[in-house]
Amino acid sequence: MAQYVAEKRDVDFVLFEQLEAQKMAELEKFQDFNQKSFEMIVSEARNFALKEILPTYSEGDRQGVKFENGNVRPPECFRRPFELFREGEWGAVAEEPELGGQGLPHTFATAVSEFLIGTNFSFASYTMLGHGTGKMIELYGTEKQKKLFLKNLYALKWAGTMLLTEPNAGSDVGNLETTAVLNDDGTYSLTGNKIFITSGEHDLTENIIHPVLARIEGEPKGTKGISIFIVPKIWVNDDGSLGERNDIVCTGVEEKMGLHGSATCSMSMGSKGKCRGLLLGEKNKGMKIMFTMMNEARLGVGLQAFSHASAAYLYALNYAKERLQGRSLENMSDHSAPPVAIINHPDVRRMLLEIKAYVEGMRSFTYYTANCFDQAETAEKEEDRELAQGMADLLTPVLKTYNSIKGFDMCVKALQVYGGAGYTRDYPVEQIVRDCKITSIYEGTDGIQAMDLLGRKIGMKNGKVFMNFIEAMQQSVNKAKNFDALLSIAKSMEDAVKRLGDVAMHMGKTAMSSDFKVAFAHSVPFLEVVGDMVMAWMLIWRAGVAESALKNGAKKKDVSFYEGQIKSAEFFINNLIPITLGKIDSIEKSGNAAIEISLEAFGG
Repeated sequence: MAQYVAEKRDVDFVLFEQLEAQKMAELEKFQDFNQKSFEMIVSEARNFALKEILPTYSEGDRQGVKFENGNVRPPECFRRPFELFREGEWGAVAEEPELGGQGLPHTFATAVSEFLIGTNFSFASYTMLGHGTGKMIELYGTEKQKKLFLKNLYALKWAGTMLLTEPNAGSDVGNLETTAVLNDDGTYSLTGNKIFITSGEHDLTENIIHPVLARIEGEPKGTKGISIFIVPKIWVNDDGSLGERNDIVCTGVEEKMGLHGSATCSMSMGSKGKCRGLLLGEKNKGMKIMFTMMNEARLGVGLQAFSHASAAYLYALNYAKERLQGRSLENMSDHSAPPVAIINHPDVRRMLLEIKAYVEGMRSFTYYTANCFDQAETAEKEEDRELAQGMADLLTPVLKTYNSIKGFDMCVKALQVYGGAGYTRDYPVEQIVRDCKITSIYEGTDGIQAMDLLGRKIGMKNGKVFMNFIEAMQQSVNKAKNFDALLSIAKSMEDAVKRLGDVAMHMGKTAMSSDFKVAFAHSVPFLEVVGDMVMAWMLIWRAGVAESALKNGAKKKDVSFYEGQIKSAEFFINNLIPITLGKIDSIEKSGNAAIEISLEAFGG
């Protein structure tokens, strides 16, 4: 059976040919790197993931998480790779070396993460959130808080979490009931309960630092009255040593559809009246601070989703090449003809090419968004930095949601390639399907992300950011027009880009009218349209790079790869963008049945 690995040739293509990210080594911030060192770090991450993390994927799923007397034990097979992960300083690769990182650009850190996360997200869940916790402290904490927590979090000596959700305050965070009361020593006493907390309790690290959303006693209701607190599992003394156990405990773990090796915990604070925390940043600014971590987490979820799809594709491709079943169509009536591998059957080829196109598009989309964050930090001109940050802000909800939707869909399609065999535990795709589904639910459901896109993002800077987005797509189309082999799909893409601009304007106007509920009823389909167009953009961009390489005498070993890029773009734009145009027609009709239907008419 083939081992999962994100296709390194495609990773290199996106990094060094499509994005030309190696040029960041010319910047002062990254002057210690060059293309060879970038390649070496990404390759080392791949090798580590294959050797140490991948073998735990099925085993960790079967072992699951053990909960007893408030203690949580992750799968035993996670312990060795976790220690090696920490020793290898993989926990915060984009942070400065003096803080426990490797100083990588976000673009290359994303490539590293595809291997480290994609091989086993259940394992990765224990390694990821410490960075987000540390980043909030780095940006908003006092000098003392930074000194106490930052390096230990980035170096993965301590783990982190994110305590938002409560039984009566899921997506409606402003309805939370966790309270904080100021103590004489400047700390706060917290009381409340949180649910669905990833890695809320475990014994892989000596301490866990919990960022907790709570309302200080007497502060306003809703999100405006929410603050955020640093609540260590074990109290950290002023000299950095560990003190007494804090009054925050795990009361149970969820039995989930997937990610069985990841501890999803219910947490109780202050049951003994002794849960202490430190205010992070200004009071009543908790949501603003938490969004720093949530945006990072949303990008991580988008990466997680497409990584599952990439794994499922490579498994399905290998199976289709090896599985003999049925005669070829041209020999269908010849019962003496030998069976052929199922990859020879037209419908299987269609499914595989569709998965391939989406995986390649999602990889480019994910890396491009990370590259926007790099440009926002390093571009020489302020105007260019603002443009890059605007693109990153616009694309974040699309990346999280679209990759989650299509990543899961592609995992299901990969299972379909296997037929009945894929539905059994004999093959890894059934676990990949189970593990991927959560991506469209946590860190903000599809509907919440679509509301963010429609309500906040497409109107940023009076629509200038969205128009820059349209212009960027058009630039790739214009480049593709220079090649005869791409001219047809470039013209189709150009027409679709215009339709995207029209439907965005329609949705913006409707959202600002008395029919705003109708607009938001179509917000997820609209986000999918935007995502479809991003896929087409990324694929025609890739096709242009590939066609240029072929015209310039590509190496023989690369010819098939480049030809594959062109076929991915042809398939997506010719076969799937017409469906997108149908979605646009539907959105522009502004059907209001979902708004007008009475509660009784739903039945039940």
